[in-house]
Amino acid sequence: MTTSHFPLSRMLFMAASAVIALIGLLAAGIARDDGMSLFGLGLFGFGVLFILSLIKRGFDEAEQARKLEG
Repeated sequence: MTTSHFPLSRMLFMAASAVIALIGLLAAGIARDDGMSLFGLGLFGFGVLFILSLIKRGFDEAEQARKLEG
């Protein structure tokens, strides 16, 4: 598979989501109450799921292009 299905914009969104996920883990780790801990874990979950959805979209586009080629 070529990297054409993972353009720079998608890679930048993945990097930004990874930063958000790490901030969420940090927030959950230093939280002193349950609400902030839950928020941090939710932020982490969102970041990870968003990255996985971007990866899935790239592989789906590659599969679609491969089907169209023949």
